[in-house]
Amino acid sequence: MAGGRRGEPTEPTEAPAAASAWIDAYLAGLPSDQRVALQSLRERIGAAAPEAVEAVSYGIPAFRYRGRPLVWYHAAKTHCALFPTGAVIDAHRVELTGFGLAKGTIRFTPDHPLPPDLVRNLVRDRVAQVDAVLDQRP
Repeated sequence: MAGGRRGEPTEPTEAPAAASAWIDAYLAGLPSDQRVALQSLRERIGAAAPEAVEAVSYGIPAFRYRGRPLVWYHAAKTHCALFPTGAVIDAHRVELTGFGLAKGTIRFTPDHPLPPDLVRNLVRDRVAQVDAVLDQRP
């Protein structure tokens, strides 16, 4: 794979195996504390939404569910982030006290990661959002 911006691998095609390989390379290029935090997050997302497939979207790791974006995650210089959508964040705002929040973004650090139960609940709520939209279609 050729390198992307800041030494990241270039974005793969939509094939899940290519996306997983890209994500492996992305994580391998991170400092160890961020790599461990995001690998753990990746595993928890996959466990909470086993039907979801890994993808790359907007140049960062993501999961897709039923052909739709589910969640994204990435590492920045001073934090890590999970992007589940603003509505999911609003529904869990009390549980997210102590984490940096912005529209659609939850910021955390490797030494203060998102609790496993919270990740599971965020992802399951996002799955329910996608299901609600797709199940209403004619």
